[in-house]
Amino acid sequence: MDVDEFVAAAEDLLAIRSTADRPRELVRALEFVLDAVGPGYTIERFEAGGKPSALVYRGDARPHFRVILNGHLDVVPGTDDQFRPRRAGDRLHARGAQDMKLSALAQAMAFRDATPAAPVGLQLVTDEEVGGHHGTRHQLAHGVTADFVVVGEHSALRLVTESKGLLTARVTAHGRTAHSAYQWLGDNAIHTLTRAIDAILAAYPVATEVAWRTTVTVARLVTGDTALNQVPAEATAWLDIRFPSEDKDFTDRTPDEVAEHLTALCPDKTTVHVDRVEPPHHADPDSPDVHTLRAAAQAEGYSGALLRKYGAADSRFYSARGIDAVIFGIGGDGQHGPDEYADLTTIAPYYRALMRYLAAR
Repeated sequence: MDVDEFVAAAEDLLAIRSTADRPRELVRALEFVLDAVGPGYTIERFEAGGKPSALVYRGDARPHFRVILNGHLDVVPGTDDQFRPRRAGDRLHARGAQDMKLSALAQAMAFRDATPAAPVGLQLVTDEEVGGHHGTRHQLAHGVTADFVVVGEHSALRLVTESKGLLTARVTAHGRTAHSAYQWLGDNAIHTLTRAIDAILAAYPVATEVAWRTTVTVARLVTGDTALNQVPAEATAWLDIRFPSEDKDFTDRTPDEVAEHLTALCPDKTTVHVDRVEPPHHADPDSPDVHTLRAAAQAEGYSGALLRKYGAADSRFYSARGIDAVIFGIGGDGQHGPDEYADLTTIAPYYRALMRYLAAR
């Protein structure tokens, strides 16, 4: 790999504002990486929920893949200057530099250049930042299968074999409206909702340091169309809950079961609705593929250490189907922040580690 040529291509890719609200730019980013792969491959195109994705492989008929390289090309919103890539020494600053356009581009080049004996697929999606249901999950629902998956989220050439599950819930408190000058005639739903939130956070305290346990984030609070001189009769809190597989209050539970559990923590006059429960991700740390990929990272001078990830990634969709998937990507920092960057010293080692791993498959 010529790193300077790679960086030049990466800067063009990073300049594409491929956020969820810009469907044409999602297509542009996808086509850019497909062009980097070049001709001579079968490209299956998918679309769901307005989000395009692609599956690339050798041969005319889709096989059961020995390995899939999975990368997403969408990014979270950023300021105008974050879509003007800026190089500072060994850092390339831009929205999506770390998360995860550079890893995806390196995956595409490794896929193009490798000559594995077993079937390998390149899976490119454009909706990971908004849930992944219309990309990776959609392709799996349409019959894509594999023995092992390498998801190119950032990891500095370490392997993430375990990630938390996630669920979203709404807690709604009910009261009685009244004129705010006559409070005794009403029942303020916000006060009940506050007690409900306090009870949930007492069970799952806000983390103030690194903690491998269930966390609850109160993401939004709303009331109905209430005038300032009215006592609110209804108030709702949206909760983002992340949980490890060890927490049996959430793992392997249905939305209704989780709603029942959360309701038991809350005071009267509250109802809980759980929108979704998505399971934790886990890959066998002792599997031959994990050992081979770790060895490939170690051959490049990296530890290949096994990590846990506190956020969710598309790896969870594979894990839910009993397919081992690990996160393995480049280095960098500032994910989703104002100064996101990729560590350019990790690009070539990452590419070579992927090539080494694929050659052993």
